Amino acid sequence: MPKLNEGYTPRWIILLIDLGIVFFGIVIAYLLRFDFSIPKTELVDFPLVFPVVIGVRLISFLIARIPWAIVRYMGQRDAARILITIASGTALFFIINQITNRYVNEAYVIPHSIIFIEFLATSFGMVSSRLLYKALYMEIKNPSREKRSVIIYGAGDSGLITKRTLDRDAGTKYRVLAFIDDDSSKYGRKLEGTTISGPEKLPELLKKNDVAHVILSIQQISPARKQEIIELCLANNTRVLTVPPVQNWINGELSFRQIRKVRIEELLERDPIQLHEDNIRNQLKGKTILVTGAAGSIGSELVRQIAKYEPELLILVDNAESPLHEIQLEMSDTLKKSKFEVVIGDVRSKERMENVFKTFRPQIVYHAAAYKHVPMMENNPSESILTNVLGTKIIADLSVDYKVEKFVMISTDKAVNPTNVMGASKRIAEIYIQALNNEISGTKFITTRFGNVLGSAGSVIPRFRQQIENGGPVTITDPEITRFFMTIPEACRLVLEAGCMGNGGEIMIFDMGKSVKIIDLAKKMIQLSGLTIGRDIEIVTTGLRPGEKLYEELLNDTENTIPTHHEKIMIAKVPIYNFKEVTKQMDELISLFNSQDNMEIVGKMKEIVPEYKSNNSVYEKLDK
Repeated sequence: MPKLNEGYTPRWIILLIDLGIVFFGIVIAYLLRFDFSIPKTELVDFPLVFPVVIGVRLISFLIARIPWAIVRYMGQRDAARILITIASGTALFFIINQITNRYVNEAYVIPHSIIFIEFLATSFGMVSSRLLYKALYMEIKNPSREKRSVIIYGAGDSGLITKRTLDRDAGTKYRVLAFIDDDSSKYGRKLEGTTISGPEKLPELLKKNDVAHVILSIQQISPARKQEIIELCLANNTRVLTVPPVQNWINGELSFRQIRKVRIEELLERDPIQLHEDNIRNQLKGKTILVTGAAGSIGSELVRQIAKYEPELLILVDNAESPLHEIQLEMSDTLKKSKFEVVIGDVRSKERMENVFKTFRPQIVYHAAAYKHVPMMENNPSESILTNVLGTKIIADLSVDYKVEKFVMISTDKAVNPTNVMGASKRIAEIYIQALNNEISGTKFITTRFGNVLGSAGSVIPRFRQQIENGGPVTITDPEITRFFMTIPEACRLVLEAGCMGNGGEIMIFDMGKSVKIIDLAKKMIQLSGLTIGRDIEIVTTGLRPGEKLYEELLNDTENTIPTHHEKIMIAKVPIYNFKEVTKQMDELISLFNSQDNMEIVGKMKEIVPEYKSNNSVYEKLDK
C-alpha cells in the first residue's frame, strides 16, 4: 500500500506487525493456558483456531482503520480504539463458540480461557508496541539531553492534559521537570511519573535547573496568587506561559499552540468586582439606552455589557466609521434578545444629535465620546473644547429636553488638578453637568472618574507591545512617572454600578488600586516576552510630553470622599457651581473656537478651572 506521507511507516507494514502480535498472542495464550506443555489434542485444533482468530482480527482492524493511525502520534483515543476493536473481535469469538457448541459438534472452537488470555496478550502487545515506538521516535528526534525543562503549575485535570499535550506534540522540545500544586494532599505523589511538589519548592527548582517555562495550568486562581507566581518566575529569568480556560479549547481539546505567553494585563488584574446584578438589571432591562463613543475602547465594552441586561433598544453613536462597523458586526453575531441601532454622527452636531433623541427617545444615556490623547489635545485645544465641552453640553441639554432618566458621563483622573488641555476640557464638562443637575429636576446627571484602562486604543501597553515586537527600543517619558490602571471590563462594570446607584450630581471615583511605575511596566513586558533588558531590548527615556505630569490624582485638594455601599466606588464631595455663571463662561469659551487662537482659548479654560496649571507646555506662560 502507498505511504500515508513521506517518512511515515506504510499501512501494510503496520498491519503485518499487528497480525504478528495477534499470532504471538495466540501462541502465548496456549502456552500459559497449558503451563507451557500443550496437549496433542489441542494441537489438532490449532490449524482451525489460527485462521479464525487471524481472520477476525484482520477484518476488524481494517473496518476500524487501525493501520491508518500515525503511530508516532498515538494518544488516548487511539489506544481506546484499539482496545474496543480487539474487545469486539473477542466478543465475536465467544459468539462463534456458542454457535458451534449448540449446532455443530457440541464443542468450542476456541477454549474460553484461550480467548481471554489472547485478548490480554494482543491488547498489551499492540498498545505497548506503539507506545514504545512513539517513545523511541521522540527520543531519536529530540534526545532528552537536548530537551528543555518545563514546570507545570497545577496538578489537576488541566495540568495532566497540559503534560499530555506536550508529550503528544512531537514538534516540542520540552520535558516536564515537576508539577507544582497548592493542594498539600498531592505532595510527594507522582502524576504520570512526574513528582508533585508544593509551591515552596518552586524557587529551588528554578534556581537549580535551566527551566525554559513555567506553565500555569490552574483553571481557578486568584489574581494575587497568579501575580506572586509570575513575579517569582520573572525574578529567576523564567518565561511564564498560561493554559486558556477549558471553554476556549478547540473542540474540547487543548493544543500546544493554545498555550500562550502571559500578558502584562494579567499582572495588573485584581479580584473580580462583585456587582449588584439585580439592581443593574432592573435599571437597564427593557429600556432604550444610548451610548455615545460606542466604537471606542470604553464605549464598545459598555455596549457589550449593557446588552447582557436585555435592553429594549441599544443605540450606538459614533463618528468613526470603520470601528463602528466592527462593533455592528460583533453585535449582529452576539446580540440575540435585544435590538440595536447604529448611528454615525458627531456629538458636536446639535441637529444630528437632536434627530437621534427625537427618533429613539432614549431613557438612559452613557456619554463616552471624547478626545483623550494628551499631546494631541495640547496641540489642538480648539478641537478639545468642541468635542469634550460642546459635545457634552449638547448631549446633556438634549437629555433634559427629551426627559432622559439618567445621564452617565465618563470622565478621567486627568480632570483632577489638570496640567493639560485634555484634562481641563474634561473638568469643564464635569462642572457643566454638575451645575445642570442642580438647576433642573428630572434627569439625574452622574459623573464617573477613573484612571487609565489597560489595552485601550493608543495607550501605553499596546505601544510597548508594538515596540517590543519591532525589536525596540521601548520608550518611556520619565523613569519616575506613575499611572493608575484598570482593565476595560472592570471599569465598565463599575460605570454600570455607579450609574445605578447615583441620585444625580455626584462624581463617582473608582478604587484604582496602587499606582504603577511605567518603567516597571516596560521591564516586565520585556521579560514576559522572553527577552533581556539591555541585551535584546533597550529602554530609552524621551522626557515628559507637553501637558504630561508624573503622578495622576483622583481627587483635587479641595475634595474629599464619602463611601458608598460598593467598596470600589466613592463619591467625591465637590464645590457647587452656579449654573448661569457656568453657562456664560462655557458659551464664551466655545465661541473662541472661531478665533483659532490657542493662547486665548487655553487662557479662558484656566479662568474656568483655576487649578489648571500647565506642565511642560507652551501654555505655562499663562500661569505666570
